[in-house]
Amino acid sequence: MTSSNPLRDPRDRRLPRIAGPSGLVIFGVTGDLSRKKLMPAIYDLANRGLLPPGFSLVGFARRDWEDEDFSQVVHDAVKEYARTPFREEVWQQLAEGFRFVPGAFSDDEAFTTLRATIEELDKARGTGGNFAFYLSVPPKFFPTVVQQLKKHGLSQGQGDSWRRAVIEKPFGHDLKSAQELNQVVHEVFRPGDVFRIDHYLGKETVQNIMALRFANTMFEPIWNRSYVDHVQITMAEDIGIGGRAGYYDGIGAARDVIQNHLLQLLALTAMEEPASFGASSLVTEKLKALRAVKLPKELGKHTVRGQYAPGWQGGQEVHGYLEEEGIDPHSKTDTYAAIKLEIDNRRWAGVPFYLRAGKRLGRRVTEIAVVFQRAPHSPFDATDTQELGQNALVIRVQPDEGVTIRFGSKVPGTSMEIRDVTMDFQYGESFTESSPEAYERLLLDVLLGEANLFPRHEEVEQSWRILDPIEEYWEKHGKPEQYTSGTWGPKAADEMLARDGRSWRRP
Repeated sequence: MTSSNPLRDPRDRRLPRIAGPSGLVIFGVTGDLSRKKLMPAIYDLANRGLLPPGFSLVGFARRDWEDEDFSQVVHDAVKEYARTPFREEVWQQLAEGFRFVPGAFSDDEAFTTLRATIEELDKARGTGGNFAFYLSVPPKFFPTVVQQLKKHGLSQGQGDSWRRAVIEKPFGHDLKSAQELNQVVHEVFRPGDVFRIDHYLGKETVQNIMALRFANTMFEPIWNRSYVDHVQITMAEDIGIGGRAGYYDGIGAARDVIQNHLLQLLALTAMEEPASFGASSLVTEKLKALRAVKLPKELGKHTVRGQYAPGWQGGQEVHGYLEEEGIDPHSKTDTYAAIKLEIDNRRWAGVPFYLRAGKRLGRRVTEIAVVFQRAPHSPFDATDTQELGQNALVIRVQPDEGVTIRFGSKVPGTSMEIRDVTMDFQYGESFTESSPEAYERLLLDVLLGEANLFPRHEEVEQSWRILDPIEEYWEKHGKPEQYTSGTWGPKAADEMLARDGRSWRRP
């Protein structure tokens, strides 16, 4: 039975949501994600007072470490990457709950030790048997780890206690593999106890799409085909593949980013108002939007893929994709992908959604631009408005999180000249509270069992249904177009929009 505090007024917004007794097991704890994101996020949550006093962290990996060695690794990661100041007393309390279990994923003995460790932590730290298992491992190991958890009686809690699985993308590499993966995981964990991490959904600005649309009356009346000309969703990176050749080659930009991040942003931008902000209502509306997505008839004209070629970026000469270490010189993997989609429903019929993602582009930026139609009639001379573009509402997901509205205004002076101006809202300037790192929010939600910001398996499968035909077409037709590093992608992408009488925004 969970007891509530009789002295606490439910209307009091000052007390944040705090996780109950619980612990986290990280498989693949020696990886980059764990070191740079998960460990610092756990410390920052503890530092903000959002974790229970007895919170425990168990690392599982193929290393011959003692608990103290693991504690040192977490300490170094926290010192380097945490966003909140280092406080000795917070660290001491947290570190008492650190344990390390060495072993391979197929090693029964290691899982027996893991079970004993969890039982010991229950007694020593009062975790109440509540544990989340974070699979920070390559997807090929998901089935092994999940089945080992079941075999050793770790996947089900006793009595009221819970067990949850957290899975990092990619969720399969096509529809068939995603369905197989979902089947394996759901044989062991109930669908409601599986949390698929899409860290973009943990970002404040992404959640702000819903606040912007549904908490205000000024946007929603024009959020439809009567007023919107088109929507552009961009995720640009200024880096290459770095040391990820083994993961990236054969996957590419469309599978890596469009299938999950960008289609999720499309769903949030396009969906109808949900009945509530609860997970099931949100999923219902996002799924309706994704199911209404229609692919263009001529995929050759309305999809583009590219590969970065050598060039200059940030004042440095950089390699092309095919010269990167570990990449097959004949690789057809896309490092840039742009696609045109339409949504076949009453709200969006005829409005194109252009999605693009790429590496080694002009700058790092993720944004959603809702571009409005031009005024149906202009009483001004053509020369008065030659500097006037289209109204746009731009939601910047990263960096400089915020919202920009672009509209026309008269230039001061004696003549009637109208040109574009912008009104800017930036998180950093409007709020003193800094946005929590996406992983902080998502880890806390996992411990609280709140699934709003996690894509369900139906959404994952629906996204593959959209992307699979495009990937199959690309497989059979030609190869990616080369584009110079540091530019905004292949010429074919500009031509794709020019055919529709439009052009890409320069973020």
